[in-house]
Amino acid sequence: MKIAIADDYQCATPKLAAWAKLAGHDVTVCTETLKDPDRLPADIDRIEGLVLIQQRAPFTQAHLDRMPKLRVIAQTGKNVSHIDLDACTRRGVVVTGAGTGSPYAPAELAWGLIFASLRSIPQEVAALRAGRWQSTVGIGVYGKTLGIYAYGKIGSLVAKAGQAFGMNVICWGRGASLERAQADGFRAAASREALFAQSDVLSIHIPLNKETRGIVTAADLALMKPTALFVNTSRAPLVAAGALEAALKAGRPGFAAVDVFEDEPVYGAAHPLLKMDNVTATPHLGYVEERTYEMYFAAAFDNLVAFANGAPQNVLNPEALGK
Repeated sequence: MKIAIADDYQCATPKLAAWAKLAGHDVTVCTETLKDPDRLPADIDRIEGLVLIQQRAPFTQAHLDRMPKLRVIAQTGKNVSHIDLDACTRRGVVVTGAGTGSPYAPAELAWGLIFASLRSIPQEVAALRAGRWQSTVGIGVYGKTLGIYAYGKIGSLVAKAGQAFGMNVICWGRGASLERAQADGFRAAASREALFAQSDVLSIHIPLNKETRGIVTAADLALMKPTALFVNTSRAPLVAAGALEAALKAGRPGFAAVDVFEDEPVYGAAHPLLKMDNVTATPHLGYVEERTYEMYFAAAFDNLVAFANGAPQNVLNPEALGK
């Protein structure tokens, strides 16, 4: 089967142990984004199987129109909100999804961003390489308040690390989320407003869906301390459009650390947050970690091979089978 792996920016998949699962198939790795259906590779019309990495690129009717031989899409993970599932079903394109990543990878990245921001690590590295010595005074976390918005698999790990560093941890979220936090010995914030107002570091770990899009508003951010750090390693659209940039300019919160952007990938530093000195940013590295990649791609490749062998599994649109 002729297979393409989309949006593999680092050409990481051939280096994985899971790559061996695709032995015998003709595989192309696309290091450029396939978001724009008018700028797809010239040989895209030959592709029979497509691997999509998380929600990096939407897959629309326009993509389908450029891929007449496409028979199966293997999604890493189970979230297919970026795929026009109805269009795929009409065309008889089977969509599969399976596997989960490691919650440790994004939790570790969140703490990497926290320390990078509070201790000015990127600035000090650059200064040292430029021949300077100690240009900043860092901020410690011991005794400070860590706010966790949504105590799920990732949020719970960030909270426990904060506790290990001697932070006062407060949590907010839906009822079940708060119950889990309290069962683990953490305190619920007195209110949602109190979470924003009291946190010295506020880290959000909310799944993105129709209900949560824009859930963090300008008014929420305005409640934060001028010394506070806002951390987003989840999804950029959880914050109302333009609200974080405006809040940082107004000085509440004083700092932000982000791993996510509304429109990815971001090239040429073409985002307002990347022009702000009080922002520490990374290019959506939360789940980009060897063990997580092995988990995601092993499942996706297994689904491709099963389909090629005539035994489709983990099919998300069974109506497409046999069309």
